[in-house]
Amino acid sequence: MKTIAALEARLGELHQRTRETPLFNPVFQLSLDLSRALEGDELSLDDLTALVAELECDGLKARAGKLRTLLAPSAEAMPLAGEGEDFEAFAARWERPQLHAVFTAHPTFLLAPAQAGAVAAAASGDDDAAACAVPSTRTAVTLDHEHRAAMDAMARAQDARDVIVARLLEDARSRWPQDWRELRPMPFRFASWVGYDMDGRTDIGWHTSIAFRLQEKAERLARYTASLEGIDAAHPLLATLTPAAAFAAARAEDFAADLSSAEALAAAANRLTTHSADNLLSLTLLIGALEAEAETAEPTRAVRLLTLAAAMRADGLGMGWIHFRVNAKQLHNAIRRRLADDEAIDLASKGAIATLRRMVDEARPLRTNFAALATESSTAIRQFLAMAQILKHIDADAPIRMLVAECEQPATVLAALYFAKLFGVEDKVDVSPLFETETALEHGGRFLDALLAEPAYRAYARTRGRVAVQTGFSDAGRFVGQVPAALAIERLQGRLAEAMAANGLSDIAALVFNTHGESMGRGAHPASFRDRLEWPLSPWARRRFARAGVRLEPEVSFQGGDGYLFFATPELALATLTRIAELRPAETDLAAPADPFYHRTDISLDFYRAVKEHQGDHLASRTYARAVTAFGLGLLNPTGSRVSRRQSDINADREMSLRQIRAIPHNAILQQLGYPVNVIAGIGSAADSNREEIAALLTDSPRGSQILRLVRSANALASIKTVAAYGELFNSAYWASRTYRGTEDHLAGSCAALAEYLVGDDRTGVFRRLASRLRIDAIKLHRLTDLLPDEAPSEAREHVRRRIGVLQALRLALLQHMFLKAVAVPAFSRANDISRRDVIEMVMTLRVEEALAQLRRAFPVRIPGPRDFPLDEPSDYPDGGEEGYGAIERDFMTPIARAQELSLRISTAIANEFGAHG
Repeated sequence: MKTIAALEARLGELHQRTRETPLFNPVFQLSLDLSRALEGDELSLDDLTALVAELECDGLKARAGKLRTLLAPSAEAMPLAGEGEDFEAFAARWERPQLHAVFTAHPTFLLAPAQAGAVAAAASGDDDAAACAVPSTRTAVTLDHEHRAAMDAMARAQDARDVIVARLLEDARSRWPQDWRELRPMPFRFASWVGYDMDGRTDIGWHTSIAFRLQEKAERLARYTASLEGIDAAHPLLATLTPAAAFAAARAEDFAADLSSAEALAAAANRLTTHSADNLLSLTLLIGALEAEAETAEPTRAVRLLTLAAAMRADGLGMGWIHFRVNAKQLHNAIRRRLADDEAIDLASKGAIATLRRMVDEARPLRTNFAALATESSTAIRQFLAMAQILKHIDADAPIRMLVAECEQPATVLAALYFAKLFGVEDKVDVSPLFETETALEHGGRFLDALLAEPAYRAYARTRGRVAVQTGFSDAGRFVGQVPAALAIERLQGRLAEAMAANGLSDIAALVFNTHGESMGRGAHPASFRDRLEWPLSPWARRRFARAGVRLEPEVSFQGGDGYLFFATPELALATLTRIAELRPAETDLAAPADPFYHRTDISLDFYRAVKEHQGDHLASRTYARAVTAFGLGLLNPTGSRVSRRQSDINADREMSLRQIRAIPHNAILQQLGYPVNVIAGIGSAADSNREEIAALLTDSPRGSQILRLVRSANALASIKTVAAYGELFNSAYWASRTYRGTEDHLAGSCAALAEYLVGDDRTGVFRRLASRLRIDAIKLHRLTDLLPDEAPSEAREHVRRRIGVLQALRLALLQHMFLKAVAVPAFSRANDISRRDVIEMVMTLRVEEALAQLRRAFPVRIPGPRDFPLDEPSDYPDGGEEGYGAIERDFMTPIARAQELSLRISTAIANEFGAHG
């Protein structure tokens, strides 16, 4: 029991017993074996630490292998230029982005920084073992850490894009020697919302956003300067770039300082806003100068000059474009402030549209300054004021995105247009509604029809040259299931193409930002990079835009630490962008055969509705909610600076709502419990009444096969027995019976206390009911997949499942250790309205830090004594030495803390097997 091989062998033996006893749970039995060994001193926490470290290493190696496989060159890759393609067609393809990539600060910083670096280094080479040679020590993830990580990833993405741009220029030079200097490549654009996303956050001040934007300007100018120095150390444009970088860096320091006083704010603002030749606000003249020089420069120098000009055109005076984000409610509150005292407005009414139409028409730009920004109380208005100051004083060229979360009314977009016009930024801001909630997806088609029919919006879209929308896979995947969410989103994308054509907007672009995560549960298809790109924006949806004559600008997110791994080394960044360039997500093949999934709607539509209904039943079920929230967020490491749940008291925690948990931790808990419900559940049940026809459709349809690959990937890692095993932790009968035959007499008191404490607990029944529902659906899924050939069976599948099973058994044993220790702690008097029973409940919901804080308050290791007071008079008392509770710390608190630390390391290992957090 002290080696992984022995544990895997034992788990294999236990699995065989399910043939005799179907209800037998091999995962829980292995955890009991481990628990008995641990409590009987046959195993120590040091022994378990060594086992966890080995499995942690396996998880890191698996993560590196997944990343390397995903980015491996594909046999299906298309060349940069097609056979017989002329220069005009080549330029048309590469002078507009194949993809916009957004680096977001979603809380997916699963790996410690050293681990992330080691995994990236291993994935960049062939030595997976290199992923393990680092400590697992975690540090708090702060906003500054997230911003720095995003900027580092974007810098490597910029360098990789430069390589691809240079390749395009060299390719064009060899094919079209007379024309190639006219090429203006822009294969990718980058953006970030780290430090600009206010949705659900109160910890990001306006000065934070301004300081970050100035830091980004300084960093990008320094990088342009270095690139130009590499071409020509005496280049005349360095006289402009070098002082501009220094000016931006100095102003960034100003706004990062304490601006709480009016004097400090005024000094910082005045230094930025007072005219200075060093405050570069546009790169237009520099780009023109570089391109003019390239017209007559020798070819190698010309390629380098044009590559630098291309980077400037793509990024502007920053590391990329920026995305501000607010919630629709914030906009609604802000617009009500602009109404007359006696005027009310219902944003869902037609009257609201008429009122806002008039307000947009009558709005006249107001002058603003940093004092207006600093004193504004409305979050939404503050965002527009910040954008106005950025465009006036930091970068006058680069447009800014305004993402509006939970946007379910066209009037919300008009409200945003009103503020954009009021503050003079409507020609530089792309207002982008987010469609993610079930209501938004269900009624999104009508929303788009109404919005695009508005003359004010059409005029604005023409000014900007695009209609911008955002679709989300996190909440959508949580509330309707990942498969129904993807299908609903692609229908919405098709409706956008129709609405643009119907309203005479075919001559402008559709910028579709698909905000998927890095895990299966949040829309990142794991099977291949082609699947990753096509899952959120399918070939069917792309063809809808092409047939409507609408140019498509696809945009995706690389979210948090998990997403930044794709750009964690120069090699990975180049491989990532190369795979995307080869797959050309902005293009489509109109001559491709029709996909039967979209024509056999008599089958596919019923299938979609049935899966969605099944997922809805889970979400509405108290059983599901209670199981998911049984441990609160205690199975998860903190993975970002944004809080994962709202604050609540102990009693509220016993009945925590799913609405209190955000989408990422919700999906992460499903991983940790052993079954990604929102990916798998419902597929089998939806096919049960028409299995043969659905099997045939999924086989014949490219989209259907893609769905099947996603489900199979998730199912290969899923274990219903593990779900059931977690419920047994709360089984009063288990604890009452564990010492019944006298095998563990030293635990009799603790087991009896647990049995008594849990006699009325509902969690065992909850987990059993959930496991039963999942099993019924899984049986139907297996009947379906038995009819379908597996395109890419994994030889390592069973070994991976066994490894995850051992990880789960180890954690279950650690949780039992924590529970036994918690009930054995000596009684203490109630303090701060916290009782011993409350502390036990904290441990059982894995609020371990809070529990330990309460215990250490009740049992301090050292109690203040006479020696702590500098008195002149001596004292012989106390004569027994100074007392404390060191033994209680050693025997109870420290083991609980160590067990929880190991449990969280197991969480990371399990998430690595799934490929991402959440």
